[in-house]
Amino acid sequence: MSDVRERIEKAGDFLAGSAPDCERLGRLTDEVADKLRWTGATRMLQPREFGGEEAHPVEWFEAVLDIGSRNGSAGWVASVVGVHPWEMAQCDHSVQEQVWGENQDTWIASPYAPLGRARPEGDGYVLSGRWSFSSGTDHCEWIFLGGLVTDAHGAVADPATAVRHFVLPRSDYTIVADSWQVIGLEGTGSKDIVVKDAYIPAERVVNPDLLPEAAMRLGRTNPLYRMPFAIMFSGAITAGSLAIAEGALAAFVDLTRERVDARGAAAARNPHHLAALGAASADIAAGRLQFLNDINRVHQVAEAGHELTPSLRLEVRRNQVRSVRRAVDAVDNLFLHGGGGSLRRDQRFQRCWRDLHAAMNHVNNAAELTYEGYGLDLFGLPVPAGVRY
Repeated sequence: MSDVRERIEKAGDFLAGSAPDCERLGRLTDEVADKLRWTGATRMLQPREFGGEEAHPVEWFEAVLDIGSRNGSAGWVASVVGVHPWEMAQCDHSVQEQVWGENQDTWIASPYAPLGRARPEGDGYVLSGRWSFSSGTDHCEWIFLGGLVTDAHGAVADPATAVRHFVLPRSDYTIVADSWQVIGLEGTGSKDIVVKDAYIPAERVVNPDLLPEAAMRLGRTNPLYRMPFAIMFSGAITAGSLAIAEGALAAFVDLTRERVDARGAAAARNPHHLAALGAASADIAAGRLQFLNDINRVHQVAEAGHELTPSLRLEVRRNQVRSVRRAVDAVDNLFLHGGGGSLRRDQRFQRCWRDLHAAMNHVNNAAELTYEGYGLDLFGLPVPAGVRY
């Protein structure tokens, strides 16, 4: 077990006990954010020159699973915030210095949805827009924002080739304070972001399709930085989701261990509950195993310097969305066997159930479009532009 996972284990009770506080606050508490920084989980993909580990991606995803199985919102933020150093490591070195030069524990937020519009001006762009779902944003000092490059008149010639990620400091954007009013993943504080005519120099503009080339230009030889963006960021969402399912399974076991029915019979002896538990635990474990195995497969291809083919990437994405869907179905079946007591606000199980369904609404967990892309590629047909792989 890595040092990071050992620290997560030590912080486990604290993380679990703080989940209700994060939910009530509508974001991670300062103490939880500080504890995540202490574990080192959010620096695992960061370059060594800036205090990171450049860890194998499987090790990082395991750390996210460890955190999220104890506190779903903390795991979600750790996954989203924790993947951003991987992209920042492939940005211009001067930008990395701006972000981490004074504080290597500086967090970077997102979202990547291309909702902004950026018109050329001088050597850079002027960006404006509004974005939703900026997880952990209150604890971040920089942000990646997705947008489309326009011409001088604001027109987008080809959305498929105009997508860029823009890197902004906290002074250039506004967090909309009351914009995160939701029924699940409340503790993530995934608030809206507003930008009005912020100038972005060219060095802080990233083409996500060219990240491997950028890594090579910077001399980064670690295969970690040859992993595809769609696999890494969607993997962060997969890990955050599966972690919540693992937490739900543990919560169901704890609930069932103490529960008796109206006749005084122990729920732990009920054959229907045991059947649901057996099936759910197998499905959730299978999803975790398949997910981590796929990440390892892609890393091995990257390490060997071979092509990461569209077919491989689509297969991995197929497995990611399917593993989450199986986990949700498994937890739903457990919820049907949880009894009325599981509905109480002081029960961890209901929070996990709500958080998991909230996670399912993330675009990277949308299964049908991914299945369509996988099937079309299998039959040698064009893959729609909206498929993330």
